Amino acid sequence: MTSTPGPGRPGPPALDREELRAPFARTGTPVERVGLEIENGLVDPRTGRAARYEGARGVRAVLATALAEWGGEPQTDTGRLTGVTLPDGSQLTLEHGGQLEYSSTPVVGLGRAVTEAEAALRRLAALADRFGLALLPGAQLPFEQLDTVSWVPMSRGAVMRDYFARTGEPAGRATTIMSMSLSTQVHLDHLSAADFTRKLRMLVAAAPVVTALLVNSPISGGRSNGMLSHRSYNWLRMDPRRCGLLEPALRPDVSVDDVIDWALRIPMIYYRTADGRYRPAPDRPFADLLTSGFDDGSTVTPAHWAGHLSQLWTDVRVRRTFELRSADGPPHHSIPALPALWVGLGYHPPSCQAAWQLLRHHTAREYQALLDSLPFEGLRARLGDSPVAELATELLRLARAGLTAQVRAGREPPEVLGHLDPLDEILATGRTFAEQCLARWETDLRGDPRRYVAAYRVQAE
Repeated sequence: MTSTPGPGRPGPPALDREELRAPFARTGTPVERVGLEIENGLVDPRTGRAARYEGARGVRAVLATALAEWGGEPQTDTGRLTGVTLPDGSQLTLEHGGQLEYSSTPVVGLGRAVTEAEAALRRLAALADRFGLALLPGAQLPFEQLDTVSWVPMSRGAVMRDYFARTGEPAGRATTIMSMSLSTQVHLDHLSAADFTRKLRMLVAAAPVVTALLVNSPISGGRSNGMLSHRSYNWLRMDPRRCGLLEPALRPDVSVDDVIDWALRIPMIYYRTADGRYRPAPDRPFADLLTSGFDDGSTVTPAHWAGHLSQLWTDVRVRRTFELRSADGPPHHSIPALPALWVGLGYHPPSCQAAWQLLRHHTAREYQALLDSLPFEGLRARLGDSPVAELATELLRLARAGLTAQVRAGREPPEVLGHLDPLDEILATGRTFAEQCLARWETDLRGDPRRYVAAYRVQAE
């Protein structure tokens, strides 16, 4: 690595190509693992309103109790507790509006990953219950509004909000995403350069169809919002340069270098200085920072590059793993359906190839049109001339074939096949999770937050 002369005096790049590739490289023995991130609201079971950071019943108190009773290492921001790394390597971390994310330790096998995540959620629900709070997964906080959000005092959060305010209308929903969005995200591994190409192009092509199948955010601010996926609608308006469709991945021969070149064209939002503080980054492409450095005269480091990659929120985020983040979080009991779908498609080469062949002829413009329409239309949307429901049906068939092959090979327990059943029901009835929720909202839930939380919370162990 070479030194950068400083702002206004271009010199050789601060990082060479191998250093830029490093965050994408796998270490250790190549193996296909499954990781889960499940974002939850910690809400009052009577009102559905999100807990605040401070106070005897606040999210900080919940985290502090988890640290004291379960052990592990604290994560802090300017002295404030914002997360816990548990002894098994899993993590509990806060999002900006107080959402509590459980991040599993990646393991080999969908069955094990799902079993361990479910046990962790029930344990966490039992802890939350001691504070008079309910653990509520899904796609967004359904009874909160932007003007009532209690921001977690994370120093990078303020920098991000200032950045999005300067960006204007293209990022008009960014603070809503930061403060109220929930999701269930799946991490899959890539094993080689060829495997990277095969998986990434399929995952990016399939992600909008999966998003349409999983729509699940029809309630916001305590009422029907007229959409099936309010969360997807908001993500379309969170600085599209760094979110949504990762267009280079639709190339048949996409490589790590294509992703790097795409990321270099996008500005950073913030960077961390040597004293641990977050500062706004210059509003110019990251590639320019490699030669000119930051405005304070400091040089770009590998840590800055890794930080920049963490500020890119495409539907498939690429680093050492593929982070699949496009779909709305399902209701609690259907959470396993999402990793089951992705594992069945991604970890069975024939299914992976068949899914790519199904989707490869569609253009980036057609994918973007689908992303624009699916918040309102869900499975009734189209990808070009293809009905999304038909594409989802074929993807689900291929995923089931992939899981069946894993079961027959003795790599998965037979019960993993049942994880896909909720998606079969959606396609058989044409009623997505969002439409099922709306039907209940208007009948047995009676528009009552108490009933809603009781129906969708995680029950304690």
